[in-house]
Amino acid sequence: MTQQIPTPPPTGPASPEPRLAGVRNFRDVGGLPTLDGRRVRPGRLYRSGHLAHATETDAEFLESLGLHTVFDFRNAVDQALEGPDIPLSGVRNLNIPLSDPAAGEEFWTMVRDGDTERLRSILGDGKAAARMADSYRAMVVQRTAEHARVLHALAEDSVPALMHCAAGKDRAGVAVAVTLLALGVQREAILADYLESNAPHRRYRVRPGSGIPEARSPEAAELLAPLFDARAAYLGAAFDTIDAQWGGTDRYLAEGLRLSAATLDRLRDRLLA
Repeated sequence: MTQQIPTPPPTGPASPEPRLAGVRNFRDVGGLPTLDGRRVRPGRLYRSGHLAHATETDAEFLESLGLHTVFDFRNAVDQALEGPDIPLSGVRNLNIPLSDPAAGEEFWTMVRDGDTERLRSILGDGKAAARMADSYRAMVVQRTAEHARVLHALAEDSVPALMHCAAGKDRAGVAVAVTLLALGVQREAILADYLESNAPHRRYRVRPGSGIPEARSPEAAELLAPLFDARAAYLGAAFDTIDAQWGGTDRYLAEGLRLSAATLDRLRDRLLA
């Protein structure tokens, strides 16, 4: 049976979202409103989960978007688990590893082996959700150089761009949120876009044959759920850290990320309508 390639989104109003067979959590963030009444231009910034399992039809669709750069925020453990991104013709793949809330081979070994008692000791009694919130705080404070690199690249020549990590919700979620803050997008709109990662068809799926089930038992599933959820409290922790550390978005951009007014102007010219 012939597969149909989804139609790329137009430069005007948002188009129906394509369903990709091997890429989770794909979407265009175009249309989000800024504080000064502008909107993110469709077809300029996309987000998704990893591209390692993209089908040939998925790749044709992604190439049809005219992407300049794919920002891959996965680390070596992620890439060993899922595989490298498929190559896209004419597209630069830029790997900038960010901190993973579920980082480390030991963690995934524990999940694979289904050691519920150990999961309970590490993730139970609210510790999983606290781990996630702490990781979002850490990405804001400890990864300013990486986020600044992304924003400078977008301001110079890297648009249209796709940002992804493994699931497309945590590391990519923070990077997209930081980008949208730099564009002046309303925090409520950033949060609403972030929470779309909870839709069943978007959620992370471990590669079949990896030996790592999504859950070994109902208790294990419950313990792991906070790691696979997008929760308002997680992104809220990132926003609160920006406010506590820098006193707000403007100083965060200027002092934390060292973005000049000229760079912000170029970024907004490229990404806003």
